[in-house]
Amino acid sequence: MTGDRLRFGGCCIALATALAVSAAPMAALAQAREHALAPLTPPPPPAPPAPPPDDGLGQDAFYIEADQLIDNQTTQVVTAVGHVKARYEGRDLTADQVSYDRTTGVVTATGNVAIVNADGTSEFAQSAVLDREMSAGVATAFSTHLQQDVTVMAANVVRKSATYTEFNRAVFTPCPVCAKQPTPTYSVRATKIVDDKKRHVMIFHNAVIAVRKVPVFYFPVIWGPDPESKRKSGLLMPALSDSTLRGFSYEQPYLQVLSPSSDLVVSPQFNQKVNPFLNLDLRKRFYSGSIEVRAGGTYDQDFGSNGAKFGPDEFRGYVLAKGLFAIDPNWRWGFTVEHVNDLTIFDKYGVPDTYLDRGLYGADDLRLISQFYVTEQNRDTYFSIAALGVQGLRSTDVQSTIPIVAPLIEFHFDPDQPVLGGRLRLDASGVVLTRDESPDDLSLPGVDSRRGTAEASWRRTFIFDNGIRFDPFLDARIDLYSLSDLPAPFAPSATIERNLETAGFNLTWPFVKRTGSATWIIEPIAQLALSPYLPQDPRIPNEDSPDFEFDATNLFQVDKSPGYDLVDSGQRLTVGGEANVVTDSGLSGEMLLGREFRAEPDPSLPVRTGLSSELSDWIVGAQATPIKNVTLFARWRLDTQTFDINRLEAGADWSTPRFDGQLRYLQEAQDPTGQEVQDLDFHAELFVLKNWGVTAYGAREFTTGVWRERDFGIVYKDQCLRVEIIYRSDNTTNGALGPSHGFGIRLTLATLNISN
Repeated sequence: MTGDRLRFGGCCIALATALAVSAAPMAALAQAREHALAPLTPPPPPAPPAPPPDDGLGQDAFYIEADQLIDNQTTQVVTAVGHVKARYEGRDLTADQVSYDRTTGVVTATGNVAIVNADGTSEFAQSAVLDREMSAGVATAFSTHLQQDVTVMAANVVRKSATYTEFNRAVFTPCPVCAKQPTPTYSVRATKIVDDKKRHVMIFHNAVIAVRKVPVFYFPVIWGPDPESKRKSGLLMPALSDSTLRGFSYEQPYLQVLSPSSDLVVSPQFNQKVNPFLNLDLRKRFYSGSIEVRAGGTYDQDFGSNGAKFGPDEFRGYVLAKGLFAIDPNWRWGFTVEHVNDLTIFDKYGVPDTYLDRGLYGADDLRLISQFYVTEQNRDTYFSIAALGVQGLRSTDVQSTIPIVAPLIEFHFDPDQPVLGGRLRLDASGVVLTRDESPDDLSLPGVDSRRGTAEASWRRTFIFDNGIRFDPFLDARIDLYSLSDLPAPFAPSATIERNLETAGFNLTWPFVKRTGSATWIIEPIAQLALSPYLPQDPRIPNEDSPDFEFDATNLFQVDKSPGYDLVDSGQRLTVGGEANVVTDSGLSGEMLLGREFRAEPDPSLPVRTGLSSELSDWIVGAQATPIKNVTLFARWRLDTQTFDINRLEAGADWSTPRFDGQLRYLQEAQDPTGQEVQDLDFHAELFVLKNWGVTAYGAREFTTGVWRERDFGIVYKDQCLRVEIIYRSDNTTNGALGPSHGFGIRLTLATLNISN
């Protein structure tokens, strides 16, 4: 039968347009590990399959239109020719010609075959042949375009069953591909890709990851999750580096999904100069919380900055673990376990993200903290109890002098109801510290201390008609210490009670003025605090305030000491002022100036803080956003007599679409260890061209003339990919580990949300 353009509907001739081999893309890598783990709860019953979209056709019916329809009764083949359009179960097919063999049930589509699925994805081929059940078929010159601009292309595709498909001479890319941009930023090429939906896995044979057609990685066989799986096991992006420490190093992470609520990453690291190193990362989520355990190790000798080995073979490893669980909406408990048996293991093997705050309390760089804690918090109160220990990784650390803290208790009560027209706050704290040896003399036992503190404070605010704000305050505190193993000439043990009562007020008077598009605020500030002078008892060790600093952050605090052991007492007057300006366009600037006057010197306070004399150092702080995306800041502490700089922190942040940079400078006449400090740290990233840029990082000590660390990198970045080639030079010395340098490659596949 021939004629003008024909339109009709029918049953199962089902050109099953959609039949065309469905090809969802799959990266040659496991899906990103950032997927949240599902809580450990019974899974819901599987939902029934969604019915096809209602397009007005009955079940198994189809709609087709074409320029010609030829029905050959002899061969039992029906052929639609010319501008063929068909619809079946929500799928649309267009082709130059489509034929259906009534005897075999085979459907053949040829010439510019295009299929648009109900979910918006599309598939293209030069020809496609499908069986009666539409569970098997072959397509040539095949490509498919899915959501998020993902494309898969293959010379031919063989669909052996509804769950098993082979893509031959295939290319996968999530990057845009069009006439103007025929070469994707990166792609995965393979001689064959097997999509096994029954096992939820995709297998790549002879896979090559290419960047701008340049091969980067080759894998004889790799596998990853089926695209329909939310989380599936597979390989993650490898890490490549070359350094004087380990020589050439290759690390290949593998993600193993253990359950919907747990997974494990196994990352063997193969090194040229030293034995392999294994990293493990286990995550598990429960209905009330989660745990993560990172661990790693090797069996090898120690080695220095040039990779030269020395010493005996032994196991060298680390563990970094954390957990947090909810008891009820207000109560939580958690823990961290952080330990190494080789103090330089993180630096030698390049273990990332080591010195993080994983629990309630955090430690400094080159310090690890293990803790167990319970907290309760509601609208009015906060309570915590913890036990913790610290492992020092610095070459100067002596582990026996670092105390064990168990328990550490804190309580705060801040009710909403006013008391005498103001706010009342109650605080309590308790801690027990034990150590084996004295940090001052290793031949002596360390002082064991037990402290309990109770404090009540009250504040009220009065604002007068002329704008003056008056804030009176009262504070009462009692400390009780129980000390043992005290050194001579003190008695071996002692019980010390310390009381401190403070009364005073804050007085401010802000002035506001509008000039043009700017708002100015100038605010003089005065604080009077009256308390008896309380000299520091030499038997009380200063455990919680060794890094005491006097700066803009605590200028107007009543007790400037950051902890309990060191007390800020006496009669003192703090005066200063703030000035702020903000424009309607968002530009701003602010400045703070002030100092403290004491009725008598306080030798208990460290001289280096600038607070111990009758006239304190001058405190100056400034911050400005003079132009959009640029922020400058500086904080000075100037000598009260000479105006010399006793401490200076200054920096800048600048962020634009092409440039991102941070600069930090620190200068101290004397740090807590008594050393002079003059350091500079900076990081910058500049894109000279649209996609090409450079990165740099540096940390320099001016007092020694040494660059602690220097990094320089070349970066390529677009919407799909970020590649960095980085040179790093580390000049720090820690134990047997001295200066080192090397290269590294960092690859981030943005579309896949996978990075290394």
